[in-house]
Amino acid sequence: MRILVTGGAGYIGSHTVELLGRKGHIVLTVDNLSRGHREAVLFGELAEVDLSEKEKLKELINSFRPDAVIHFAAFIEVGESVKDPKSFYRNNTCNALNLLEAVVESGVKNFIFSSTAAVYGNPQKVPIPEEHPKNPINPYGASKLAVERMLQDFHTAYGLNYVALRYFNAAGADPKGRIGESHNPETHLIPLILKAAKGERDSFKIFGTDYPTPDGTCIRDFIHVCDLAEAHLKALEYLAEGGESCALNCGYGTGHSVKEVVETAKRVTGREFKVEEAPRRPGDPPILVADTRRIEEKLNWKPKFNDLEYIIQTAWNWELNRRF
Repeated sequence: MRILVTGGAGYIGSHTVELLGRKGHIVLTVDNLSRGHREAVLFGELAEVDLSEKEKLKELINSFRPDAVIHFAAFIEVGESVKDPKSFYRNNTCNALNLLEAVVESGVKNFIFSSTAAVYGNPQKVPIPEEHPKNPINPYGASKLAVERMLQDFHTAYGLNYVALRYFNAAGADPKGRIGESHNPETHLIPLILKAAKGERDSFKIFGTDYPTPDGTCIRDFIHVCDLAEAHLKALEYLAEGGESCALNCGYGTGHSVKEVVETAKRVTGREFKVEEAPRRPGDPPILVADTRRIEEKLNWKPKFNDLEYIIQTAWNWELNRRF
């Protein structure tokens, strides 16, 4: 297939581009490189275009004539979304509308959307099923939920078929060490722990040790980025075979506490580092774990890397040998 990937120079996007290229698909990455890395695009061509450039975007889609579009390009940092919501709605929501308009006008019928578990807000039920109420508690989650609603309406009005993949906690790196997580500033749990192990940070802070969990720290569902990339490929194949539009959770259905991740990282790296306990951050739910039955049934998705130690090992290999 011919696949156009927005944000393909970013973390999850680049791993998906690598998988698509390795499987023989023709890939065009569209990225403005504001937060992505040119070196992360291992297959296909890269077009340095911003999704706000509507006419340029239409020309690009019309000339490439993709069979499907995978849309990753977005701002992702929750705290930043609270401080600067207008940027998140402009980039994540308005630019997604530009893309959807161009896709529909060009006659593309299949669309994969990078969504998030943040659309659920504070969970009323764990594991979280897809039909759980959608009550995002920050602009990031709200900006993504708005796009999911647009997709539903575009499907009804224009026949655009879609799969929205709601990520839980993406982690890990390419097993060959070519690409990995590289955010600036870094806010994700495992990279921050590994930077402390590497000596790039003085310590690692645990925000909250009094949650109603076995060890008092938050529990999260970590999914290896390569399994996440595989979910996108499966979603493409599902739509190509006539599958119905839907939203699906992407996780393993199992959770690990912050303390458990810290201890696993110490074991994997063989290094000791300072760990500090700090007060809770507002808006951190105690437990976020996916109900994954629907993605397993619909996409026949079988994760290969459901192992916290392996996830951290690949992330550590990347941290030690970063290329960008």
